[in-house]
Amino acid sequence: MKSLHFSTSSVLFVVLVSLSWAIDLAHANENFLQCLSSLHPENSSSISKVIYTPNNSSYSSVLDSSIRNFRFITPTTPKPLVIVTPLNVSHIQSTIYCSRKHGLQIRTRSGGHDFEGLSYVSEVPFVIVDMVNLRSVDIDIENKVAWVQSGAILGELYYNIVEKGNGTLAFPAGLCPTVGIGGYLSGGGYGLLFRKYGLAIDNVIDAQLVDVKGRVLDRKAMGEDLFWAIRGGGGGSFGIVVAWKVQLVSVPATVTVYIVSKTLEQNATKLVHRWQSVAPKLPDNFYSGITFSRVNSSQEGKMTVLASFHASFLGTIDELIPLMQERFPELGLVREDCTEMSWIESILYMGQLSNETLNVLLDRTLQSPLLSPSFKSKSDYVRKPIPEIAFQGIWSKLFEEEAHSASISFIAYGGKMDEISDSATPFPHRAGNLYKIVYNVGWQERDNMRSQRYISWSRRLYSYMGSFVSKSPRQAYINYRDLDIGMNNEGYTSHAQAKVWGSKYFMNNFKKLVYVKTMIDPDNFFRHEQSIPPLFS
Repeated sequence: MKSLHFSTSSVLFVVLVSLSWAIDLAHANENFLQCLSSLHPENSSSISKVIYTPNNSSYSSVLDSSIRNFRFITPTTPKPLVIVTPLNVSHIQSTIYCSRKHGLQIRTRSGGHDFEGLSYVSEVPFVIVDMVNLRSVDIDIENKVAWVQSGAILGELYYNIVEKGNGTLAFPAGLCPTVGIGGYLSGGGYGLLFRKYGLAIDNVIDAQLVDVKGRVLDRKAMGEDLFWAIRGGGGGSFGIVVAWKVQLVSVPATVTVYIVSKTLEQNATKLVHRWQSVAPKLPDNFYSGITFSRVNSSQEGKMTVLASFHASFLGTIDELIPLMQERFPELGLVREDCTEMSWIESILYMGQLSNETLNVLLDRTLQSPLLSPSFKSKSDYVRKPIPEIAFQGIWSKLFEEEAHSASISFIAYGGKMDEISDSATPFPHRAGNLYKIVYNVGWQERDNMRSQRYISWSRRLYSYMGSFVSKSPRQAYINYRDLDIGMNNEGYTSHAQAKVWGSKYFMNNFKKLVYVKTMIDPDNFFRHEQSIPPLFS
């Protein structure tokens, strides 16, 4: 009987604590909303139009509108107390002030492509600042620059560049048009032009940031250290970047693309092994990659692996064919494999999007064909060619049941990437890397229990690859954020624990990022599971 009394008391205690926590949360929420209104007394109706709470009929649609990974759209996924969709900088300043005052954290979302959902998910009481309304793109053709707000998507930037640049200008960014500018530029950003012009962040020349004190800082005001940190140091650590000034680059009228696919029965393994030594040394006007996936062969439905060699070349077919015959004759590339098109058409083609109209670039609801509704991704860097025999282990992983919607991609480095110092920006993966690997496994289910099967598969593959990729540290790409890195039961935010993933994402640049964080946000207001910690956290 005594034991039963103890058990009942324990349950009652938990209920009371939970109730107390819920009441405190409700008060914090109410106080936060009152705080926002009080800061905009003359225009309270304006601020109310950009605030969404669970009591608002539009709350769910706004929250879900740019969630790109459906494993974070389940009933058990933690939801924000409030979503703010600012129309101007003052709305951002007010949200920062009121969040700090009432003990709420902020998550900043631009396009919603954060691979681990950190821009819109948190286990603590939080507010989302969704930049969707701050999405202007201002192109200066004469000076070849553009100011683009963080809430714009890549497609909107591309569309404006093409409309005003007559096909002669471009920006070196990625293939998925719905990726938000803010998150993309915060972590690096590579694409078809990165071997020619470097990463997207290598072409950022100014920015406008709201810091923890509500100050609006441009490059001159923030200083070179902070400007360095926001270009590749990852989002959510230093403040909220409202807009970026980027340098546009020149592209020829004609770009040539090809996709040549080979199965294991068509000598794919030897071709892949050879590609490792060829692709990083190709001229810098050449983007080269391989994507592996499982398919059914024509031989009685037997499973095999398909290796799709894809490339984009800044030039004509007549220029490309002799180059490939000299550098990579084993692939057997012929004119019929190649197609000439414009730069923007190459973005749509390589992204597997319709090129009938450029309006597809403006569709913010588009689900990229390159990603499954739910997915888990990981990344690696390769500095020495993987032995040919090792590919058999990769193929065997792709034959496993969970890999029916999995893919592995190799993206060749070299070119301009070899010329930029590894400390020029926080992104350190420069000279010495032959190529990057992206592992992706997808599934349809929104059941978290079933999702674990696929996530476990990605971990097994990642473990197998450990012997063949970069070491001390094993490098990873911050824009392919992976919460498996450095995970323990105590969380991610302590400085000591952050060194685990910090060294993988940033290598020697992590120390400088911590220094900048300590200077700009010593109390660690802007934080999440893999944000840069201040020195004394």
